[in-house]
Amino acid sequence: AESCHITVIGDSFVAAKEVPLADKFHVRLEEMAASELPTLDITTSAFGRGGTGQINQLAFYDEYIQPLRPRLVVLVFVPNDFVNNHPLWMAFDSRSGPDPEHLPYVSAARAEDGGFRLRPPDPDYRRRMLPSGAPTTPQWKTFVKQVLGASWFFEWLQAKRRLLLRHENALYAQSMRVHRMELLSRRPAHASLLDGWRSVSTGDKPKQPANADVPSLSALFTAGNDSPFFTEALAFTAFALDEFKKRVERDGAGLVILASHRMSDFKGGPARLKEMAAERAIPVIDHGEFIHRQGAHLRDAQWAHDNHWNAAGHRWAAQVLLEYLKRNQDVCE
Repeated sequence: AESCHITVIGDSFVAAKEVPLADKFHVRLEEMAASELPTLDITTSAFGRGGTGQINQLAFYDEYIQPLRPRLVVLVFVPNDFVNNHPLWMAFDSRSGPDPEHLPYVSAARAEDGGFRLRPPDPDYRRRMLPSGAPTTPQWKTFVKQVLGASWFFEWLQAKRRLLLRHENALYAQSMRVHRMELLSRRPAHASLLDGWRSVSTGDKPKQPANADVPSLSALFTAGNDSPFFTEALAFTAFALDEFKKRVERDGAGLVILASHRMSDFKGGPARLKEMAAERAIPVIDHGEFIHRQGAHLRDAQWAHDNHWNAAGHRWAAQVLLEYLKRNQDVCE
């Protein structure tokens, strides 16, 4: 209760299944701070779940973090957070294909007055999943799910298959997205946003969206992309930041964003995020910029076939947060 408690919130980068607990960046931060900032008495905690965005992570704060009374809340931001914050985009871009109006976690929706409202999880979401359009039998899906849950060897084989058949997997994913977009565009609530995303036939190739940039995530950061769909995705993320800021200010805490090294890989990505954060007076800590200052490459922070942080990526994340704390020790007052 007397410590300067720092809570980290995010997706799979915070869950960090790829490294031992001792290597996770919030643990490293606590160790470094004990050595270099002993008078602040810093303690840490972390809450992360893969496939979530900041809107979904509001539940972490409300249920678990607020009772801890942290002095500082750190949101770890990665490019696909824009996807995860936008239910419609998440519906056709995720592997599972959840219905945007029946999600298994806290989400947001447009209110009648044009603003946003939070929507609770739907416990019956599994019965409302969108079909993939792929000719997969229910028996095979059940078998794969059961074996993946019981065998790490089978999971390893699946990962190797995805690496070896990357092109075929990309074509399948594209076809699946287009199929789901067609389904969602028939709903009046989504038709206007998906207008212009109609698929076109390309002969013997899988169907492609009419807009060549879609559904590339990097298109979100392309200068001048002001289509209704992408503007809406940004608006959902802005709403999530507003909700977090409202909560931490109510509870007397500080709020910062740690932009993952992956943000540096996208054209204009850091600029879009920093602009959105600056409008809300939320500082942004640039993980990628710190890595470059160490004379290293962004790829040095991740695994060879997995863009999640390795031990070095976690260490650099801890160091750049420690650097922020040294400059802003008043967050612990």
